[in-house]
Amino acid sequence: MKGFGYLVKEGFKNVYANRIMSIASICVLVSCLVMTGVAALFSLNVQRIVDDVEKTNETTVYIYRDRSSSEARLIGKLIEEIDNVESAKFVSKQEAVNQFRATLGDSLFDRVKDKEPLNDSYRVVIRDLDKYEITIKQIKAIDGVESINDRREFARKLTTVSNLVNIISIAVVTALIIISLFIIANTIRATMYSRRFEISIMKSVGATNMFVRMPFLVEGMVIGFISAALSTGAAALLYEGIKRVIMEVAGSWFEIIPFSSIVLPLTLIFILVGVLVGFFGGFISIRKYLKKEGNEILGW
Repeated sequence: MKGFGYLVKEGFKNVYANRIMSIASICVLVSCLVMTGVAALFSLNVQRIVDDVEKTNETTVYIYRDRSSSEARLIGKLIEEIDNVESAKFVSKQEAVNQFRATLGDSLFDRVKDKEPLNDSYRVVIRDLDKYEITIKQIKAIDGVESINDRREFARKLTTVSNLVNIISIAVVTALIIISLFIIANTIRATMYSRRFEISIMKSVGATNMFVRMPFLVEGMVIGFISAALSTGAAALLYEGIKRVIMEVAGSWFEIIPFSSIVLPLTLIFILVGVLVGFFGGFISIRKYLKKEGNEILGW
């Protein structure tokens, strides 16, 4: 047990002894983990919005602005006569204005209220979603219907954006992980080079490969653990900053997942990935030394 404690202590000492390279390794690994975390959080939020959109079986049908209130209500009756329409709730221009104000807030609403007049509209609930496309075509064919807010199309577009972000993130993160492994391996190689005489003696007196390897594996895992801790803080700051900007622009149009609700699993994932990358960085760097014996390590 004392021997194990000594090896762990040596691993921590190695991190400090090669602090310049260790800092470089930590910076690259933090970048990798933060990008991964932010991309994952973005995908979670998009998926939540998509799920909310799909659960809300409601489509908004807008009436031309030049139609009178009585004409708009007649159009509503025609919509309700379509077989697959469960209900059509009339929303007047004034009701739309009031809802718009409540969503945006008074200050933002006052800046945009005169830019685009609002229409009378209907909130239509469709009975059978398997016949959604056919029902939408029937509604569009009614004289006086200007446009339809197809929320399913919005959900599909969000999913496409989310998938694109995921693909780009995977490519970038893969590249950064490879770079992280390379830098961590070189950090540990620098440690091994400075301790090559000590390693040679240990191998000469019969030290096992695990005994020689352990301090360097600990060094890599310490670098990974420090990177994970810093990444959690950096991801929290970045996420909260982005969330604040989105809330100022979008108001309460959709709810963003609070960071506090996912901080624990995110931190555990960061620690797992960071420690594994550090472990394999140490494993890769020392492997060739363990194939040599005594003077071969020193190049004699």
